[in-house]
Amino acid sequence: MRIDIATLFPEMLENYLSESIIGRSRAKNIFTACCHNIRDYTEDKHRRVDDTPYSERQGMLMQAQPIYKCWQAVCNMTKSQPYVIYMSPQGKTLTQQKCRELSMLDNIFILCGHYEGVDNRIIEKIVDEEISIGDYVLTGGELPALVLVDSVVRMLEGTLSSQQGYTDESHFNGLLEYPQYTRPEVWEGMSVPKVLLSGHHANIKKWRHENSLITTKQKRPELLEKYPLTEQDIIILNNFSEADGDI
Repeated sequence: MRIDIATLFPEMLENYLSESIIGRSRAKNIFTACCHNIRDYTEDKHRRVDDTPYSERQGMLMQAQPIYKCWQAVCNMTKSQPYVIYMSPQGKTLTQQKCRELSMLDNIFILCGHYEGVDNRIIEKIVDEEISIGDYVLTGGELPALVLVDSVVRMLEGTLSSQQGYTDESHFNGLLEYPQYTRPEVWEGMSVPKVLLSGHHANIKKWRHENSLITTKQKRPELLEKYPLTEQDIIILNNFSEADGDI
């Protein structure tokens, strides 16, 4: 997979993309990331990429032309038109399913806005999809872009040691992840659930599923509305409700 990111702050992105699991994946060429400074594509001698909006709103708006020239350069470089994503609070909220879909693509071009956003004509001209990481506003699209890249790259084959590294996690199958524990066995008088120490794989798998259901009910009950609950799942959730505690 190739990921191109158009930004005013390429160094900010490069630092993150070179570290930890994502950095190792990049070093192994599991994916390629190229950060493009939008200022390099402006025709203004002062390297300006923004101007005042045609409204009474205060602030500055990123111009369409430098972004467009950056996108054209990437298209010429790759001899293709990448799938263009604009990180925007007006976009659809990023989900694990969307990350899975994006991980199947060969080329992604991510546009990071700044100031008051971008000239809407560039959205109409090149953007395929707007994506948000939540219902709040940040000063720029760089952090959301990194969130998107991280969540997509970790599902590429070879990034993690096995697929279970992400298929077992929250949201992958529609539920939140079950509770996790590590050594010591007893900490501050609190013990690891005995079933996890039993070595009985079938019972451990059953415990994990039951506690994924319970954790989802406690923390994100709205997710259960879309999850295909079995009759046994419903019994588990009803028993938990009646007990008002762990099953």
